[in-house]
Amino acid sequence: MVLRVIFVFLCVLYSLNLKSQSKLVYSNDSVRTGAQQTEQYIPYLKGLRVAVLANPSSVVGAVHLVDTLRAMGVDVVKIFGPEHGFRGNASNGTVVHDEVDPVTNIPVVSLYGAKKKPSRADLADVDIVIYDVQDLGVRFYTYINVLRDLMEACAANGKELMILDRPNPNAYLIDGPILDMKHKSGIGQFPLPIAHGLTTAEFAQMVKGEGWMVGADKLKLKIVPIASYRHDMLYKLPVDPSPNLNTEQSIILYPSTCLFEGVKINHGRGTDFPFVFLGSPMYKGLYDFSFVPVSKKGKSESPLFMGEVCYGLDLRDYDLQALVDRKKLNLGWIIELYANSPEKDKFFDQSYSKQIGSIEKLVGVDAFRKQIESGWSEEQIRASWEPGLSSYKDMRKKYLLYPD
Repeated sequence: MVLRVIFVFLCVLYSLNLKSQSKLVYSNDSVRTGAQQTEQYIPYLKGLRVAVLANPSSVVGAVHLVDTLRAMGVDVVKIFGPEHGFRGNASNGTVVHDEVDPVTNIPVVSLYGAKKKPSRADLADVDIVIYDVQDLGVRFYTYINVLRDLMEACAANGKELMILDRPNPNAYLIDGPILDMKHKSGIGQFPLPIAHGLTTAEFAQMVKGEGWMVGADKLKLKIVPIASYRHDMLYKLPVDPSPNLNTEQSIILYPSTCLFEGVKINHGRGTDFPFVFLGSPMYKGLYDFSFVPVSKKGKSESPLFMGEVCYGLDLRDYDLQALVDRKKLNLGWIIELYANSPEKDKFFDQSYSKQIGSIEKLVGVDAFRKQIESGWSEEQIRASWEPGLSSYKDMRKKYLLYPD
């Protein structure tokens, strides 16, 4: 009888745990990325000199796109590398230099170093450029800046651009204030909300259609869309999109926890759980959870509070499905950590960060800092994003390739 009671108790605990930690349901088996549909673009590329803008996320199954193209007889003459480099081994914000790829012996031109877009000389021996990089659907995820620059270079030099579209793992989310263009920077260059709800190809259509690029009317754009896709489908990325987005949690939490790039809180850089741990030495005695950031080559080599014990929040067990179902950024964490901060005057200090500069650049508006300092609720802050957010949602509909 005692064993039976214990068994029932354990079953109840197990079912409660399943309920509180519901697993995300992914639709990978139901969709085919643009890159996977080789029958749609390989015949088109035969006889052309091809350049590819790619990184480690540019895969066809388990094989890199460049290797796939070469194996299928496509003449790949050049590779363009974005932030983190073509092979993805450069740290966040680190300048990347030109090189010859040691695997393929193809020249790699960096677009995250001395130049931000291909030059006329770079494109002289190219007939068509392919863009195939995984995006996360967030304004400050900087690959969209690279795409716009590539679009301008192709337009200026009469080169066709082909986009192999990929699902946005955060496509369910359209939230945040519209960027005030006076805060335009390397982490925000378009009048978008923080989470824009677009795939790469949809974003490119918006850039072209809204005139957010030079030479929009001259760009010849060819898109290979995702097959059998909707925005409400969750897609598990087959490859880490960048070095510090290395877990299921980090990718789903990123639109919310990347806000901590704009405050003096370590958000997991220098650990195995970037964008999942949040903390600072100042919370000692206030939070039980702790971690120590260390230098991690190729990820975060000089993280904030390196070697110091940080106390704060551990979001590894946070219910991701609840966040997805809510369809809103979680502002509760930044509100809580500010409210509990014993050093509120230093919370928004960004003097240590050369890359971000301020919370205003990251969030995109002046009001956010003052709202947090004044104790505004999530609902009050979100209300201040209107009518801009609703206007954006209406404009977005013109460029959609897939249903919501």
